[in-house]
This record gives sequence, structure tokens and C-alpha cells, in this order.
Amino acid sequence: MMNNRHLQTFINGARPRFEDLLGQMVQVPSISMDPARAGDMRRMAALAAQYLTDMGADAQIVETGGYPLVSGGWTTGAQHPTVTIYNHMDVQPAQEPEWKQDPFVFRNEGGIYRGRGATDDKGPALAALFGARFAIEQGVPINIRFLWELEEEIGSPHFEAGLRNRTAIPRPDSVVVSDTIWIASGRPAMPYGLRGLLGVRLTLQTGAKDAHSGLTGGAARNPLAELMEVANACLDAKTGTVKIPGFYDEVVEPTKAEIKSFLKSGFQVNRFKSAYGLQALRTEDPADVMRRIWASPTFEIHGLTGGYHGPGVKTVVPSKGELKVSMRLVPNQKPEQVFALLKKYIAKVNPKVKVEREGMLQPFRGLFDGPYVEAVSRAVKEGFGKEPAFVREGGSIGAVVTMQKAWKVPILFMGLSLPEHGYHAPNEYFDWGQASGGMTAFAQYFSELAKMGKQEDLSGVRLQKKRS
Repeated sequence: MMNNRHLQTFINGARPRFEDLLGQMVQVPSISMDPARAGDMRRMAALAAQYLTDMGADAQIVETGGYPLVSGGWTTGAQHPTVTIYNHMDVQPAQEPEWKQDPFVFRNEGGIYRGRGATDDKGPALAALFGARFAIEQGVPINIRFLWELEEEIGSPHFEAGLRNRTAIPRPDSVVVSDTIWIASGRPAMPYGLRGLLGVRLTLQTGAKDAHSGLTGGAARNPLAELMEVANACLDAKTGTVKIPGFYDEVVEPTKAEIKSFLKSGFQVNRFKSAYGLQALRTEDPADVMRRIWASPTFEIHGLTGGYHGPGVKTVVPSKGELKVSMRLVPNQKPEQVFALLKKYIAKVNPKVKVEREGMLQPFRGLFDGPYVEAVSRAVKEGFGKEPAFVREGGSIGAVVTMQKAWKVPILFMGLSLPEHGYHAPNEYFDWGQASGGMTAFAQYFSELAKMGKQEDLSGVRLQKKRS
């Protein structure tokens, strides 16, 4: 059993170094979607690899055809279980006017760590690294690998190519992803499922140029009006029900046990509305809200463009319109099939509308019970004083499904971020309480995995075999 007193001494002593390293990381503007930041992306990869080697781990920068992966860790013996910890080192842009500071100038305000990337996802990555360092120092019989991506914020387009380098990125026995958000402060919540994503662009052109509505209105087709009709044919705006035939055929509703676990997460409807600036919801029932955002598919309209958008009224009939939509999908739904259903349906509603796919991510459903889940529960309780609720995540992480397909091993989640930390929002921050609790939780988790021992393959499913 891990010596908790020694662990806390280690964590307290590690704080200055943690803060220094996080500050260096935040001050690298590793914005993967900005081509002008290509040099910073390379600098981030080099810095991340340096952190691993400085900790006594091996490290490699793995080329992918896009931005690289950083892979490294400790190998204690082939007879020991191997766990890979996944995080990402790229960040969202930070152009919002609401920022109260330069987003890429790190500020430490007494354990509040401000700057873009502090919580998404550099702070949690460092917490896991420090937890691993302690476990290795204590001689825990486990192989710990780190896999840090630099394209997560753009959908991980080259992640699969990187995984093919089996020498640099060996297949583990299990994976932990630390890139998720709790539902409420003080109430740990660990997801076991992610929604997928299908982005679509609908365009309709009815003329060579915008026309005067007084001279042509009534006779001329209006592409914006027709696209609005298409949107109405796809979605009941009041209820959120998707009207595409066959859309729900593969959907599996969450079980009563899952809903019960959702309710243990600390979710509050009023807090949810406040956090996201929502004035009204389609339902105020907590269980129904959680089901809708975590375990139900959606059809969302993001923008309708075309015609005139300046001051006053310009009386034209637009020549072209564009409607941007996306669908969040749940496990069992396949983005390719849903796209085919959408395209077929729109062809009936309005055959002149051009339907183009703009990216997709597969949904994921992991373990809801079993020895790994129990290990996460015990580790998180050690770190934060409470067992976590197991929930689902409404968003998507492309790399998770890629790892599942490539390795076919259990994938668990141990996120450390809080709603108030500001994922993808201005004034993003992380804090020492979550960082130190995360170090404890990860160190304990590595100890738990070591006790569980090496895995073996049974009928293609990797199961945990407890040591005798």
C-alpha cells in the first residue's frame, strides 16, 4: 500500500517545480488551428519531451505527417502492467475581448494558475506526470507511458498515423485520459462515454447575383427561406426532436443504473444555466437534462448566412445561402450512416440543396463497472475525499476512439478540470487544489493497477487478472 504521508510530502515539495513548468507551458501559444503557430507547436513538443527526460523518463517526438506526438515514460519490466496516460498540448485560440490579461502570459495568483491551456490540458497533464514520478520513485511495479498530442483541438487528424509507430508508442494494457471536466466543484465526476460529432454544410444557390426584391420578389426563389424550411424539416425546434427518418434507430437509452449515477454527480440545473449563460431550457428536470446532454443525439444549427447583414434593410433576394449544422451522436450511431440518412432525406425535401460533410468523430462508450472502474473510484477518493460519480461527456475526443480501435484495451477517464476553470473560454485557469489532488489520485491509481497485475487476452477482450 502506498505511504500517504510520503506522498503528501512529495507533493508539497513538488509545488514550486509544478508551477514553474506549467508557467513555461502556458507561455507557449500552441494553437494548432493557426498555421502561423507552426513554430510554437514544434517548440511545445520539444518542451514536453524535455519535461519527460528531466523527470528521468525516456521521451521521443513522433512524426505523424502533421504536428507530432510526444511519447515517453518509464519501463520497469515486461512482467508488469503497462498504462498509457493521454493528454494534449495544443490549445484553443484566445481572441476573446473578455480576457483580463494576456492569455499567453502565465499568472500565479496564490495557487490560481491563469492562462490559455492551464486547465485544457497542460495542468492536468503535469499533475499526472508528477503522480507517475512519485509512483516510480516508490518502486511501484508498473510501466507508465505518456502520450501527448498536439492536434486534439482540430480533431486529431494525424493521431492514427502516429500510433502506427509501435516502437515509439507501444501498445499498453490500459489507457487513462485526463481531459474532462467535473460537473461541480467538490464532487468528482468521471465520464465513461463521449458523444460523437458530424458536421455538415448545406448550400443552395438560386441566382448569379442578389436581386432587387421589388423587381423579382415573389417570382425569384429565396435560398435562405428554403434552407430555413430544410432546417424545420430536420428538427422540431421546441422539443429538440430530430425528424430525419431512421435517425434514432441505433440509439440505446441509458439504463436506470446509469441515470442513478448521473444524479450522484452534483449536477444542478440552475448552476448549469448560470455557467453557460442560458436563460431557458427545454426541460428543468435534472435527470432529463443530463440525459439530453450526455446520452442523447442532437441536431444543432450553428449559422445561416447569405444576403445582407449590414445596418438597416437592404431589400434583396439573396442569390446564395449557407446553413451550418452539426449532430452530436451517441454510442451505436455511426456518423457515416447518419450522414447518408441526412443526405437522402434532404434530397427529398429539397433536391437542389448541396449537402457536404465537414468533419466527423465517432462516439465512445467505455467501462461503467468492473475492476478498472473500482480502481478509479478508490484512487479519486484518495485524491479528493469522495468517490466519483460515473457520467457521460457531451463532447468528443477524437483520439479516444482511435486508441480503442488500435489497441482494444480498457480506456478510463480521470479528468481534473472544473466548470469554472473555463474550458475554451476567456480567463481560463487551473488551481493547486485540483493539481495536488490529481497527483494523489494518479499515484494511487498506478498503485491500484500494479496490485491488479498483468492482463491477458481472452477471446479478444483484454481482462484484468488479479495477482495471486
